[in-house]
Amino acid sequence: MLAILTLGFFIGLKHAMEADHLAAVATIASRHSRPRDIIRHGLTWGLGHALTLGALGGAAFLLGSAIPERLANGLEFAVGIMLVALGAQVLWRLWKERTHVHVHEHGGERHLHVHSHGARRADGHDHEHGFRWRTLLVGFMHGMAGSAALLLLAMTQVRDPVRGLVYIAVFGVGSMVGMGILSAVIAVPLTLSARFLTFANNGLQGLIGVSTVGLGVMAMVEHWG
Repeated sequence: MLAILTLGFFIGLKHAMEADHLAAVATIASRHSRPRDIIRHGLTWGLGHALTLGALGGAAFLLGSAIPERLANGLEFAVGIMLVALGAQVLWRLWKERTHVHVHEHGGERHLHVHSHGARRADGHDHEHGFRWRTLLVGFMHGMAGSAALLLLAMTQVRDPVRGLVYIAVFGVGSMVGMGILSAVIAVPLTLSARFLTFANNGLQGLIGVSTVGLGVMAMVEHWG
């Protein structure tokens, strides 16, 4: 039993590091320049993911039936739509807050002046208040989409429903810890570039947005119909 639970934890840890999970959290994290806020978003995603896995996975495990393939494909398709929307939102925000470099001349001296169309803060004072419901909902969606594969794996490893529920819970904790670690890694380049290298930060956000849209389109194509 201990070996199975340990396996569940590390599989959950690895599960959090899948490309679509990372992309979703990165799009949300790109709005912030404080490491603490970014990590909190990652942990909130993990909480939503774990709660949904526990609810759907537990119900299906107790009923002794896995999630139908058609429903699983529909959930994955919905995640693809969500990823496209998240990535597009990042790109739209970059467009609205685009930065221009103007050349000014004063007293015969020419110098560069950086001008932004947005009010995005890069001084670390982008405090956020209240619970991160949007991030929790993103975690919910990923949890629903991932529950089918998890149930299939759990049912092949564990036959006892009680142990199966514990396995799913440990898996959820592992995914939450994994996303917390990934969020800490994401926070480093986003924080440094936001404070010192505006163009690099814009480039990172653009890469995150384009990659997330691409992953979303791939998920939609793969699970269409």
